[in-house]
Amino acid sequence: MARLDLDDLPPKIAALLAGLPEGEDLVLVQHGAVVSRLTVAAPPPAAEPEPDLSPEQKMAEVFEDFRAAIEDEF
Repeated sequence: MARLDLDDLPPKIAALLAGLPEGEDLVLVQHGAVVSRLTVAAPPPAAEPEPDLSPEQKMAEVFEDFRAAIEDEF
């Protein structure tokens, strides 16, 4: 799936995209031709809160995530 980070866009465009209501269509046009049509979906439901972990468990989880990210990158 392609991903577009609003932080990488000019502020006016990012505000326009972020302000689209659910169900609204966004049509992407290039040189007068429709390139793509996107429909704004509802945001995903909020994730369940994570259980309280001990400091050691939190540290182990952070190191595991870091190790996995490094392995994925290289």
